[in-house]
Amino acid sequence: MTKKKTQKKTKEKTKAKSQKKNKSKTLKFNYAPALESTKVEILEKYGNFIGGEFVAPKTGKYFDTVNPADGKKLASLALSGSADVDLAVKAARKAFKSEWSQLTGSERGKFLFRIARIIQERSRELAVLETLDGGKPIKESRDVDIPLVAQHFFYNAGWADKLDYLVPGKKVKPIGVCGQIIPWNFPMLMLAWKIAPALAAGNTVVLKPAEQTSLTALKFAEICQEAGLPKGVVNIITGAGETGAALVDHKDVNKIAFTGSTDIGKLIARNAGKTNKKLTMELGGKSANIVFADAAIDQAVEGIVAGIFFNQGHVCCAGSRLLIEESVKDLVIKKLKARMKQIRVGAPLDKNTDLGAINSKEQLKKIRDLVKQGQKEGGEFWQVETVLPTRGNFFAPCLFMDQSGSSTIAREEVFGPVLSVSTFRTPDEAIAKANDTNYGLAAGIWSEKGSKVHMVASKLKAGIIWANTYNKFDATSPFGGFKESGYGREGGRHGVLPYVEVE
Repeated sequence: MTKKKTQKKTKEKTKAKSQKKNKSKTLKFNYAPALESTKVEILEKYGNFIGGEFVAPKTGKYFDTVNPADGKKLASLALSGSADVDLAVKAARKAFKSEWSQLTGSERGKFLFRIARIIQERSRELAVLETLDGGKPIKESRDVDIPLVAQHFFYNAGWADKLDYLVPGKKVKPIGVCGQIIPWNFPMLMLAWKIAPALAAGNTVVLKPAEQTSLTALKFAEICQEAGLPKGVVNIITGAGETGAALVDHKDVNKIAFTGSTDIGKLIARNAGKTNKKLTMELGGKSANIVFADAAIDQAVEGIVAGIFFNQGHVCCAGSRLLIEESVKDLVIKKLKARMKQIRVGAPLDKNTDLGAINSKEQLKKIRDLVKQGQKEGGEFWQVETVLPTRGNFFAPCLFMDQSGSSTIAREEVFGPVLSVSTFRTPDEAIAKANDTNYGLAAGIWSEKGSKVHMVASKLKAGIIWANTYNKFDATSPFGGFKESGYGREGGRHGVLPYVEVE
């Protein structure tokens, strides 16, 4: 071998080693921390917001709310009892009779517009607080949740002076006092879904946020004060299950709106029936994401990841069941695993984070227990290998494949970053598998053929169906489910209807 050839071969080997080394470095690359810098003021102790003022609980008791990312206490909140609930309902009834229901629609609309603008002005502050208290990534709170909150108040403000057009040929009137109970996964957004249409229709409200995530609701109380909202129109009481039960059982509450677990929803339905209240409920889900062979696979993979992992799986309509056409299963799974490896799990306030903290220790334990049960039931289990923070409630995204349709993971709502994967051969089989659940909240369809999308959508038993996307929301579009996913709709014209009596 000539000297020139030897030198060339040595250079090629060196180049190959260098490329391999650079590739290895790229795979290990980490983003530098990029913490959201906006500061938010959190008081040491919060009372209830009743009659336009913050008042100490009649019980004299408080409980702590903590940051799920590090376990540190954020504040002490009022642990409300039946006397506190009664005080809030009386304040709401007084405001309803004496002022709010007497205002013209345009006057009510002005208050809602004002609230919406203040939410926009304080959006960074609200986003940081939502992330601190709930554990979701700041980019979700900042770029999705809070803008949608403002959108719902703007949208419903527009309905306030147009209620005569809500039901063609009919007049409508407000119901009265509305009790509203919201969950911990979307604290501010669920607040907006309920308070905005209730106020637009002329009702007053008593809201009980989830005990794990009450801080943004209490910050919203400050916004109501800033907007000059008449005293007693919005009342916010904090507490746990007994507080919510007292609100449901109160005889002077005309309507209950609940978002939460199916089990609690069934209990509320039984109790609310005793007092003849109007009731709307948005409960759990086990939603199917259906990927056909003719889908844009890379786009579908992004939709799958966004639908279940970017929100910690803390969405009732999360695409927690993935149905893949058999001929493209291997390709989809290969791309999905590669994409899942890129998910950044970590500090929720870091703008680089994709998957933040699980909301509570109790929820983290539930996820772990269900995953262990799923592993015992067979099938293939795969989880991303990543270094999790040593403090706080974190869980790496994972998936199950080739499990039976009756397995725990395939049927129960995990409410975490856990995906169940199965296959189908025909559209009819996909429809049958998607509908094989006690829930009926949402679904996703991925295909380049519009006729196929419409045909499948028409046969799915789900309240909301996305085509070639997932988890996209708009204030003008109704949201709700069938079967054990609840009844009634929130958003759009349909979301105002439950808050009026048709004359």
